[in-house]
Amino acid sequence: MLPGISGEELLDRLNKIPTIIISAKVDLDNKVNLLLNGAVDYLTKPFEIKELLARIVVHLREKRTLEEESILKFEEILLDDNKKAVYINNNLVKLTRTEYAILKLLMKNPKQVMTKSNILDELSVDTPDCVESSLKVHISNLRKKIKAFIEKDYIESVWGIGFEMRED
Repeated sequence: MLPGISGEELLDRLNKIPTIIISAKVDLDNKVNLLLNGAVDYLTKPFEIKELLARIVVHLREKRTLEEESILKFEEILLDDNKKAVYINNNLVKLTRTEYAILKLLMKNPKQVMTKSNILDELSVDTPDCVESSLKVHISNLRKKIKAFIEKDYIESVWGIGFEMRED
């Protein structure tokens, strides 16, 4: 009921902006349709400002949590999943898609030995070209690229099992 454009049309144009719908429409199908098409929340009129502010705070908190989860850090290595970039001591490290996926998986599970089959299963979605025979080559290349920036071997082989991130 906006002048000149419907809320549904406006929501389509705001596709990357989190939007809370405030509407006098109480029809369940309308609410469900807007929520499934991009709205993050729906509030019916009349409403209390305190409730709207609380909903905004909740959505900002969720966004902050998601952003924090997109940054992985292991000693001097920083992986920014939003940018798909890896930095060592603020230096950008250029990795292939497979090397990036392996490092991300190891950094997400820093205190765990990742078996070769587990790594291959996890990588199969993003990098189907990685197979058991090439996994060692990818790990070797990844180690060389990391060592070019810092003299430490962060990826440790666990003989007969797999790989893990090595801590001091």
